[in-house]
Amino acid sequence: MAVSRRAGKFFAWVLAVLAALIAALVVFILTFDWNRARPYISDKVSEAIGRPFAIEGDLKVGWRHPVGETGWRSWVPWPRFSAENITVANPDWSKQKHFATLDEIDFQVKVLPLLAHDIVIPAINFVNPSVDLERLLDGRNNWTFKIASSSSPSEWKLELHDIQFARGNVAYSDQQKKADVQMVIDTLGQPVPIGDVMKQQEEASRGSSAQVVGKEGASRLTQQVDAAAASEAAAEAASASGASGAAGAEKAASGTAVVATASGASAPQAVSARETVPPYGIGWTIKGTYNATALSGSGKVGGVLAVQDTTRPFPVQADVKVGDTHIAVVGTVTDPVHLAAIDMRLWLQGMSAAHLYPLTGVTLPDTPPYATEGHLTGQFKPDASVFKYENFTGRVGGSDLNGSMTYYAQKPRPLLQGEMVSNLLQFSDLAPVIGADSNASKAKRGAAPDQPSGKALPVEEFRTDRWKAIDADVTFTGRRIIKDPSLPVTDLYTHVVMKDGVLALEPLRFGVAGGSLDSDIHLDGSATPLKARVGSQARHLRLKQLFPTVKTMQSALGEINGDAALSATGNSPAALASTSNGEVKALITDGTVSRLYMEAAGLNVANVVYEKLFGKRDVKINCAAADFIVTNGVLDSKVFALDTDDAVVNMDGHINLGDESMDLNIHPHTKGFRVFSLRSPLYVKGTFKDPHVGVNATALAVRGGAVVGLGLLNPFAALIPLIAPSNNKPLPCNDLLAQMRARPDAPPAGQKMTTPRGVDAAASAANGARLSVPSAPSPALAPATRMSPASAAEYKGS
Repeated sequence: MAVSRRAGKFFAWVLAVLAALIAALVVFILTFDWNRARPYISDKVSEAIGRPFAIEGDLKVGWRHPVGETGWRSWVPWPRFSAENITVANPDWSKQKHFATLDEIDFQVKVLPLLAHDIVIPAINFVNPSVDLERLLDGRNNWTFKIASSSSPSEWKLELHDIQFARGNVAYSDQQKKADVQMVIDTLGQPVPIGDVMKQQEEASRGSSAQVVGKEGASRLTQQVDAAAASEAAAEAASASGASGAAGAEKAASGTAVVATASGASAPQAVSARETVPPYGIGWTIKGTYNATALSGSGKVGGVLAVQDTTRPFPVQADVKVGDTHIAVVGTVTDPVHLAAIDMRLWLQGMSAAHLYPLTGVTLPDTPPYATEGHLTGQFKPDASVFKYENFTGRVGGSDLNGSMTYYAQKPRPLLQGEMVSNLLQFSDLAPVIGADSNASKAKRGAAPDQPSGKALPVEEFRTDRWKAIDADVTFTGRRIIKDPSLPVTDLYTHVVMKDGVLALEPLRFGVAGGSLDSDIHLDGSATPLKARVGSQARHLRLKQLFPTVKTMQSALGEINGDAALSATGNSPAALASTSNGEVKALITDGTVSRLYMEAAGLNVANVVYEKLFGKRDVKINCAAADFIVTNGVLDSKVFALDTDDAVVNMDGHINLGDESMDLNIHPHTKGFRVFSLRSPLYVKGTFKDPHVGVNATALAVRGGAVVGLGLLNPFAALIPLIAPSNNKPLPCNDLLAQMRARPDAPPAGQKMTTPRGVDAAASAANGARLSVPSAPSPALAPATRMSPASAAEYKGS
């Protein structure tokens, strides 16, 4: 018993001593003037961050009841530290004196984890922070601190859970980005749920879309989004029904239904997830310049920033305008301190998609005014971040646009990959891509209106300096093209590949006149000037559909097949055309054409009138061939001939792509006997924008003068110049076919084209057919020299 009494007294004394020590410590903490420790704390922090740090106001330590603790731990109070008027200095080169200032900072520390050398801070509150961020042109910045290193790792670990702030200011000056921005932060007054913000932003963004693409365009965009949302919901319901039956469908409808927006479009978060998203508590506004362009905007964020809980979503909303580009987002950020992931609804509007490059570094072509909305998600990883703009819907000019794009932040260059589809594509909306839109359109999208009034080919240069900033692998499909009725283009498909400054369209395919025009285009922008290589194939272009608005061609049969190979140098479409070298060839096989066209080509006036009044018999096309050699932008017609049962038509001359001029002569030659024919060479002269087609006046005057002269001697003799002798020798179609089957070739970019072997022989053969005038028809010759169906098929399939 005596031993137990002595032990009880011992423990009682120990407890009394501990209680006295704790009481003394509490009294010391409560009565000690902590301002005496300010110089020591300031020196230690300054030494740690390599920058002057000072606490210029009161430093206090108090005790608070623990928050969130239960059981006996709730009886252990937490110390609360607060400091007023804190400053962190800037480097000497900075324009501002302080990097950051704080009116007050306060936080509590859990006591028990200190026993394990863990400093656990549940929340830290910044009162009216002001931060100045600066970066010079040489790369120096004031947000990189020289943290003092230790020879051995510290036994203490810091664990910070939440960051709270009510109001503040942030200034950002960046000479590299040509940015000068000020941000003001303040409380909203009351929390705002994410659903309400989503509806408000959707309404505001669609109003902005109407300003960019017009009210009709914005209305159609809304219809597209609603249709896409309904289709997606139906697909999800069908999938859920097929996978889990009625129970699974009910669960999908209640647990994974998307947040309904004002128009029915889906938001990023599911209903169940939305309930866990904290409300918005802080608002912010921003203004200034970025990349020397006006910047303004506003937004909201959550009131508490979770640092340790990486699963807690942090709500973010922004509505920012940079120049003519308008960007708005509503959604969440996961682990905002490290930007682990984003999940947002994104709206974009602007005058040209190319204007996104200074903001995002993503190279996009020039476009008409556009507006899009879709779902943006992203995962942030060192050198491997991935962002997806999924199931977006948009309007570009008068066209719709849908698709999904993925951005990979990889080395040595990021990669943009995806697929885009336009169900109704305005052909005119493609013009800005190559700078072929009007000067007014260029001015609207911010490009210099430098297209000369007399030039048809675009002179606006490609932005090859941007091609090295990113790689791309994107497909685009225009399912139906809306265009001028006289343009025989129906659809479009292209696969765009850009790698290390080389842009390739493999292929660029147009549906044309019931057939296809396929081109493989390679533009090497890694060097100056740009080097281009183009190969094209025209297959099964139907004569009837090539001229859809010409009534006299609606009875025409036959197909056009052709090939082209060109190389060039230059930084614009006009420059490439003026330096192009290569070959262009085409062949018409087994067709018919209106006799009226053939008679008109020969200026057989009486027969044209007769055909107009009494008939329109079609004429069989034996063959037609064209072979142009291109040298430094000049197309010379080595072969251009048309052979029918009634006539042979040849053409010679050249087309100059440099000055966009034409100088072509058409020589019609009648087969059989014609009376009252003013047959004379025709010409096509002038420029692409102002062509002139007419009759060779000299030859016609000679024939007219003969009429007058002979008429003075004998009225019947005056008919002699109007009588057209027969020229029924057909073209050597099989020889032309053999030549046309040979693939065209082009020299390396920057080198001149040499005449391909066999072209001169074919040209001589074709010219011989029109120069030789046999005295009598040769019925057996024409069928023998017509192109056989098998030969024609062989060419089409080559």
